[in-house]
Amino acid sequence: MIYYMLQRTRSLKMNWKYRNWILVLVFMGVSGAFTGALASDNLEWDVFQTLNLDASPIDVAVTYDGRKLFVLTDQGEILVYSTSKQPEAKINVGKHVDGIKLGPRGDTLILSSGKNKTVQMVTIDFIQTINTAGSTFKGQEDAPIVIAVFDDFQ
Repeated sequence: MIYYMLQRTRSLKMNWKYRNWILVLVFMGVSGAFTGALASDNLEWDVFQTLNLDASPIDVAVTYDGRKLFVLTDQGEILVYSTSKQPEAKINVGKHVDGIKLGPRGDTLILSSGKNKTVQMVTIDFIQTINTAGSTFKGQEDAPIVIAVFDDFQ
């Protein structure tokens, strides 16, 4: 059809300027008509969770496994969410930070500041409480426990 339109405008000896505009408008109309049809026929979406915040969100990042969501607010805080609608942690980074990204393994937050012209890389560790009541132990009962996970072994 576009080829036919091009041949037709050549035969009418139209001005090049007007012919190009006509072709652009025809192409936009045809592509717009198909785009609307495809989007509504092949896409379904549903909001499955909404987080109500006390401050306006500026940027978000999510871990690759989808377990943690980081929300940067205009108050200079990063709110960390997991499965609940309440933040499980808050990180005060300052109001100058205007963007966050997550590192490739999910243990690094990359903070960017256009105002300060800086990029900061911050490591994050999530501390988990393990209930050891009733377990056998050697040494003091209230001694801290450290579990090291080596997940990059080959």
